[in-house]
Amino acid sequence: MTKKFVNGVQKSEVKNGRVNIPHSFQSQLSQYFAALRPWSFTASFTPVALGSTLAFKTSGTYDLSIFLVICLTALSVHAAGNLVNTYFDYTRGIDSKKSDDRTLVDRLLSPADVAFLGGVFYVMGCVGFLLLAFLSPAKMEHIALIYFGGLSSSFLYTGGMGLKYIAMGDLVIFFTFGPLTVMFAFLCQAGQLSLSPFLYAIPLALNTVGILHSNNTRDMESDKSAGIMTIAILLGRTGSYLLFAALLFVPYIVFIMMSLHCTKWMLLPVLSVFLAFRYEREFRSGHLLGMPKKMALLNLFMGVMYVCACFMADKSTLPNLLL
Repeated sequence: MTKKFVNGVQKSEVKNGRVNIPHSFQSQLSQYFAALRPWSFTASFTPVALGSTLAFKTSGTYDLSIFLVICLTALSVHAAGNLVNTYFDYTRGIDSKKSDDRTLVDRLLSPADVAFLGGVFYVMGCVGFLLLAFLSPAKMEHIALIYFGGLSSSFLYTGGMGLKYIAMGDLVIFFTFGPLTVMFAFLCQAGQLSLSPFLYAIPLALNTVGILHSNNTRDMESDKSAGIMTIAILLGRTGSYLLFAALLFVPYIVFIMMSLHCTKWMLLPVLSVFLAFRYEREFRSGHLLGMPKKMALLNLFMGVMYVCACFMADKSTLPNLLL
């Protein structure tokens, strides 16, 4: 039977002048989107917003186009890192039927699809880097130093050396999604390097590590069976809970100390502590399913309010922001 096409689209897919996208195509797109783990992108967005805000408070300049390109760059590398993690966890036999990431376990996508998509996002990140080298007042070599440091970390987390598998994943996440990303955003906006963003990134970085640690604690038994080593496995259940509590509440202690000695605006991120208490109780009770996504939500709330506090505070009350 001859099939008729309208502007390259099968006629049976055209109704009332509108193209009906086949369900299989929509399903494929949703699977690709889910493979990126978009719920985790808060860990990239909040440090970018914080670094850009600190640059504005320091130099008084802010470029929206640079901010958007920084977001594109950071999120692309983050998405590529997530896909690399999915690929190597599966090929090394770590992901199982009990794993939270179902992309390859349930054969929603093939390993080749995941590897290709990861490459695409790394290319997008490099395009963002080139745009920043053109748009930003910072020296290209400084931007390259931090960018390729972050790109390497995103790959080496599970690819290459596989730092996650030798109990170094927490450290990689702390520096990559904390000081490194904040300093990258600050550099691209302000045009120069500074150690101040490193210090401001610490509360946010600790909370971000909490996302990873809750995931590793949940997967402790399956990871141990797969022969890898994480901080959660080294510490055991009790030690992992104590570390999680520290990652959860130390940032609020920092905010309270800053509100007492610097600016009252730092009480703003403390408002999210009510979520922190709820997640602490759930973690202590062993209800770890879905905890990483909940921690990502807390990271968003706390991070946005932290950024707002830095923006609203007078520059003179924010320590170490004078270049």
